[in-house]
Amino acid sequence: MVINMATRITNYQCPACTGPLHFVGESGRLECDYCGSSFDIAEIEAFYAEKEAKAAEAAQKQEKTEAAQKSAEAEEQQTAADGSDWDASGLSEDWGADAVDMKAYCCPSCGAELLCDATTAATSCPYCGNPSVIPGQFTGILKPDFVLPFKLSKEDAIKALKKHYLKKPLLPSTFSKANHLEEIKGVYVPFWMYDGEASGSAQFHATQVHTYTSGDYEITETSHYDVRRAGSIAFEKIPVDASSKMPDDYMDSIEPYDYAELKPFSTAYLPGFLADKYDVSVQDCAERADSRCETSAVELMEQDARGDYTSCTVESRNVTLHRGKVHYALMPVWLLSTKWNGKSFLFAMNGQTGKLVGDLPLDKGLYWKHFAAITGLCMLGVMAAGLLLSL
Repeated sequence: MVINMATRITNYQCPACTGPLHFVGESGRLECDYCGSSFDIAEIEAFYAEKEAKAAEAAQKQEKTEAAQKSAEAEEQQTAADGSDWDASGLSEDWGADAVDMKAYCCPSCGAELLCDATTAATSCPYCGNPSVIPGQFTGILKPDFVLPFKLSKEDAIKALKKHYLKKPLLPSTFSKANHLEEIKGVYVPFWMYDGEASGSAQFHATQVHTYTSGDYEITETSHYDVRRAGSIAFEKIPVDASSKMPDDYMDSIEPYDYAELKPFSTAYLPGFLADKYDVSVQDCAERADSRCETSAVELMEQDARGDYTSCTVESRNVTLHRGKVHYALMPVWLLSTKWNGKSFLFAMNGQTGKLVGDLPLDKGLYWKHFAAITGLCMLGVMAAGLLLSL
């Protein structure tokens, strides 16, 4: 997908508060719109050069770690494909007459590419909050096959966030009162949906524990078993989010969606909302789809193997994937951004079911008080047990 922009700008974020910086001609410095900090241009360039160097070094370390993990996993399990790739032939860029009523925006800060209808204006980026979202040209964009309409409103999202703060004993007492809800946006997040089948076998180590009393003794017997299972399972519309800006763990955590309400795509569902354009391809998401297929197949075999056993663990598995059609869908997500003590916190809520996830700050003082209390109770328990044994 290509978005051609008449204007190309570079955005720097404030090292102090991550707010956008702008150049002030009078002083010849970059100043922050939020906290008022001021920086020399050379200082900011050096800061970003150092960040890029650290990011490159971290990426190299991550690649080495992932390669070592994959090598170790390959020794424990075998997963194969039947030679076919995921079939994306049904995806199309033909929007027909709907293209006339669509607009595109691009965030120069995080790279998000957003779509919306002609009546909706993107005034800021729902991912990073940058206000410098600029118009682009609506061209070369795949048309979604499906859309799951928003069922819950902005007010529902705000209520869910407030409820999320409750019963969090380690949450700073001032957070729920003093944090400022900076931005709330309804965003249709792009998902690839994979149809396929997994077949294979797995070997499990199972145990059965039996405890009984003989005279003054309590005897525990543990029997060990080798259990094998084989089978196949068909999958339909396995969801994998196709946006690099959206944390994968957030998207996995707010599942599941009720596919019974999935609709053929229509721009009629877009007014008032933004739609993020996919920037992770079908092929790049395929590994996650393969993993979900394989994991689900093994879990089903494990459930069947567990039976009346006390424990059941996977020892080896051999799964073959039969890849089928790929669909493109837009799923509803409310993104809520809050700021507290100079830090930003992002929350995501399923726009259909209301399931909400997000990181919360930790009151370290309360944490250590709870830790000390629990440790003290454990010590008292050990001392009491020792006294009873000595009697």
